Amino acid sequence: MEPANHGHIEGDTKPLNVEQRAQQHLEKTGALKSGHFQLTSGLHSDRYCQCAALFERPSIAEEVARMLVTRIPDEERVGTVLTPAIGGIIWGYELARQLGARSLFAERQPGEKFVLRRGFTLTKGERVLLAEDVITTGKSVAELIPLVEDAGAVVVGFAAIADRSRGGFRPPLPVYTLATLDFQTWEQANCPLCREGIPIHKPGSRMEKQNSTA
Repeated sequence: MEPANHGHIEGDTKPLNVEQRAQQHLEKTGALKSGHFQLTSGLHSDRYCQCAALFERPSIAEEVARMLVTRIPDEERVGTVLTPAIGGIIWGYELARQLGARSLFAERQPGEKFVLRRGFTLTKGERVLLAEDVITTGKSVAELIPLVEDAGAVVVGFAAIADRSRGGFRPPLPVYTLATLDFQTWEQANCPLCREGIPIHKPGSRMEKQNSTA
């Protein structure tokens, strides 16, 4: 078992702040990847964040969730954490565990609408935190709002490990995050990596097709 470094970088005596510690975990676990990627938005990038690599280490997932929970005011009184399947399930579960809340996840049905299945339900007045591991456009997690409101429940905010929306995700509710990632992106027609003939990867929960050409 690797010894904990208690928030310090080797060779440095200064304690890390929350953002630095989260960034260190993303890098150490290999969640931050370099290469040639086609994002779910269709844009191309030379960086990608895959938090599944971070969740391979339960102790790290626990610490990251604990750091995020400290940013949520007690008065929010979160009763349920709801995530879109499948990437956010582990993250939402660990957040809920530390908040003392329920953990639910929604699934897409034919037609791309999120629904609650497996006996999951929301009740009127229930206070719901919407969670996603990484916010890129925020589209998926925002699609959960009608599901919550149709049940008469209340969305209290959003929670993510990393925000790489470049300021594009600004809902009229609190957004709690640990790290801000600024990746360069290009349209396919303007992608320098395509021009160099570098094989492209298509990660993500909706579709993954490795080692194809753009």
